[in-house]
Amino acid sequence: MLTKKFFTVFKGYKSDSTSLTIVGVGPGDPSLLTIAAVDAIKKAKVIVFPISDDNKKSFAAEIVKKYTKFKKNIPIIFPMAREDFDPDEIWSNAVEKIVKFIKNGESVVLLCLGDTSIFASSSNILRLIKKNHAEIITKTIPGISSISAAAALNDFDLVKKGETLIIKECPSSKSELASLICESKGNKTVMAIMKVGKRWHLIRDILKKEDIIDKSSIALNVGMPDQIIQYASQYKKDFMPYFSLILIRFD
Repeated sequence: MLTKKFFTVFKGYKSDSTSLTIVGVGPGDPSLLTIAAVDAIKKAKVIVFPISDDNKKSFAAEIVKKYTKFKKNIPIIFPMAREDFDPDEIWSNAVEKIVKFIKNGESVVLLCLGDTSIFASSSNILRLIKKNHAEIITKTIPGISSISAAAALNDFDLVKKGETLIIKECPSSKSELASLICESKGNKTVMAIMKVGKRWHLIRDILKKEDIIDKSSIALNVGMPDQIIQYASQYKKDFMPYFSLILIRFD
């Protein structure tokens, strides 16, 4: 029954022209795109993608550029936790642009870096469209997450039988991380700490203190040309790029 239901849901990707499809494009490597993602992008007339600033490229758009050369490519500034943007205004403006295309009879794909369910800004747009434009057909195509890709590159089991996986944005204080690690030890818990970035020096100190830095794995810019996969103890810089994560198993 579960298998039948699954295929009933996912076969809808061939769908109506007047729709919005949110597409997870994976962490960076175009070879990690799913067939469903490529199919949806090829069929769409309009490709909407996030940028953090008017002068910056979109990582998500770069991944799929092979398939979007002759389409309408529409960049939208996403807040990305920046204080100089009003997030509510950003999301509302993005929805307004997307809805306008759809009402003109054009199918729209909204690109989402990684997976559509893990720290995905696109969920804000989907929420507003469902709330204010319920007549619009929406679909979501999952993508390979940076966590899954990093685990595969590290030969790291994200979660085994009897274990609990915690996925958390990097804490901003040593005390918060120390408490989290203390609670996780001895409880068959695996931790995936994301968006480490400039807080790496704080995390490094805690990993050293807890004597787990030699068995914690880091993954930076997964799927991108400057990808780094190694043990945390091997990384000597005082900061990490925005796309960074740490995998920790307590055993």
